[in-house]
Parts: sequence; C-alpha cells; structure tokens
Amino acid sequence: MSVDVPHTAMVLAAGLGTRMRPLTDATPKPLLKVRGKALIDRLLDPLAEAGVKRIVVNVHYLADQVETHLASRSGIDVIISDERGEVLETGGALAKARPLLGEDPIFVMNTDAFWGPESPAPFLDLAAAFDPDGEDERLLLADTERALGFDGAGDFFLKDADRLERRGQAASAPWAYAGVRIMKPQLYDNLPVERFSALKVWDSLIPQGRLAGHKLDRFWLHVGDPKALADAEMWVACHGG
Repeated sequence: MSVDVPHTAMVLAAGLGTRMRPLTDATPKPLLKVRGKALIDRLLDPLAEAGVKRIVVNVHYLADQVETHLASRSGIDVIISDERGEVLETGGALAKARPLLGEDPIFVMNTDAFWGPESPAPFLDLAAAFDPDGEDERLLLADTERALGFDGAGDFFLKDADRLERRGQAASAPWAYAGVRIMKPQLYDNLPVERFSALKVWDSLIPQGRLAGHKLDRFWLHVGDPKALADAEMWVACHGG
C-alpha cells in the first residue's frame, strides 16, 4: 500500500535549551550529540528516508550555528523561518511560518526526542493513519512505560481507539506527546504571529473530536537535560545506532 507522505515538514529548532545548561551555553540544543550524531539529525535522517523533500526550520538561539549545520545537508531543501527577534513558542512559530508551509498536510517535529532503533517507519505509519476528512491533526504518542528521560506525568488519554483527551487533573496519563505530528497547515491561517503554544490549537480541536493520536511502536528517548542526554548515550551504545 502506498502512503501519501507529506512533501514538507516544519522543524522546531528555536528553543533556548535552558534545562540543558551548561551544555547549551555555546551550542544550540538541536546540535547536541548522542553518540556523535546531532539530535536534529536523528530525526531528519529518517524524515528524509520517509520521503520528505522540504523542511522549514525556525531559528532563534545561536541561529547561525543551526543554519550552518543545515547547509551541510544534501537531498532535502531547507527554508529558514527567522525568529531571531523573538522566540514564538510552538504555536506562534507555525503562525509565522504559515506562508512557507503550503496547503497540503505537513509533519511538525521537535528536536529534543527521538526513537530507537532509528527508522522512517513512525513517519510512514503516522502519515498512513492520518484521515484528513475525520481529523485536522494527529499526534505521535509515546508509551510512558516504554521511554527514557521523560519525567512528566503523561499528556493524554486515548478514547474511541484514537481520539485524544488531555490529562487534566488526573495524577497521570499513559501517553506522552512524542514530538512529531501531522497536521493541516490551514489550522494556523488566521492566528496571530505572537508567542503562544500549540496547546491552544489542540484544546480547540479536542471537543470537536478532530485531534487524533497514533501510538509509537518504538522505544522513545526524551532528551531534556544533561542526565537524559547521558542516559540516551548509554541506551544507544547498548542498542546500536
């Protein structure tokens, strides 16, 4: 079965990486390495293998380093969304980049988590599951019991197989957002270019049943602080990659 893979992805790479200090004092978080490979490349390589041809990358902190690194990549077109003036968070970044994103569904991804073993399969599976008639956005979800470096209480419950509910006041939830999603860029057509979180959009979709989840069939490594980076180094060393 052929999969309709998005042509474009938005890569969120503008964060300050404050929890990763002092490692991020001189290096932007997306360029920190696990076993010699930059975090951003641990997602860009399988993304390109899945068939994505074009990435829009927002930059802010140590932006020149990120741009120089991306310029060395081949086989994928790189367009920079410049946020040097003000970091806009996960929602504002998409509102600013909206003119660059086209009209077809796109992948959106963070750069502080990856899966093992490395494979394009999660991107392909997410694209195959996306139903643009029945949903506007589908998030890749990590099982919090099958993860390393994640110290949160979980983000979502699943109902009716794949519809999402926020954890809310519950003590914990079994699913964490794994940092990758597929969405219709039109969701950001009329939103202001200002600092706001993508949660604002998700919270508008949930009551409509238009936000779906897809389970990640891989081990998930969340790299949020120096200890998590060291733990990811050890995991990859033991499991290859």
